[in-house]
Amino acid sequence: MDIDSAGAHRYPVPSIALAPFLLITFGLAWGILALYILLPGPMTAMVGQLSGRHPFFILAVWSPAIAAFIVITRYVGLAGLRRYLSRMLLWHCPLVWYAFLLGMPLLFYAGAAVKGNLFTDPFPFTSASELLSAIAITLVLGPIEEFGWRGLALPLLQRRFAPIWAGLILGGVWGIWHLPAFLLSGTPQSAWSFTPFLLGSVALSLIVTPLFNASRGSILLAFLFHLQLINPIWPDAQPYDIVFFWAAALVIVAINRKTMFRKARAVTQVIPPTAEIGMTGDITEETRP
Repeated sequence: MDIDSAGAHRYPVPSIALAPFLLITFGLAWGILALYILLPGPMTAMVGQLSGRHPFFILAVWSPAIAAFIVITRYVGLAGLRRYLSRMLLWHCPLVWYAFLLGMPLLFYAGAAVKGNLFTDPFPFTSASELLSAIAITLVLGPIEEFGWRGLALPLLQRRFAPIWAGLILGGVWGIWHLPAFLLSGTPQSAWSFTPFLLGSVALSLIVTPLFNASRGSILLAFLFHLQLINPIWPDAQPYDIVFFWAAALVIVAINRKTMFRKARAVTQVIPPTAEIGMTGDITEETRP
């Protein structure tokens, strides 16, 4: 059965849902940040200086998740949303991917070594409470994006494109979505260059795509991947870490070339079919008479 004739039973969230998802995601995030760009004085006077912990900035960061929840609820209701969220319980995938997740800090340390600040920059936290607070903020910021990017957008794109192309497209969209944050002081991105960041987003999207497919659509593992990208403990390696992201991406794509260039094993379901998440962290089809 091809994608176009699959019908609502196979794809309760249709491919066209990508359009409202992107409209809400960009509209909400860019709308909030545009107010600070165009009206910095009035916005600061009314709601305070924008920072990485400002409620408006957090709302902008959460826009992909908010958009995904709205779109999914529109098509499948709250019951479907619960099934979608059950993908946070998926954790089963080849152990090599867990080894990669644990080894991701090496990419940052390598970049910092090239940058020359690996042994010169002091540890950014002076107390355990500061460290725990930073990690807690990190947990509820960037990784939440994955409910939208990998939770919804990637499966929809993989219905039309092989994973390699879906990953490239989504990486570009993901990077461009961050653009307004580079134009505002007070945001974490304001000290970075946008072009290396965009290139890095594409490389990282290529890395997480085969991980996502190997885990049969786990949002949890995409969440952990994103957490490793912004872990405040890792050294500042901008922009040299981009070189190592691309090196890792090329190796991973080469190793997974049979699945990256074919759609056969790509995850295309946003809502798991009538199924239960088993104790193994995998989706097990229910047997019905």
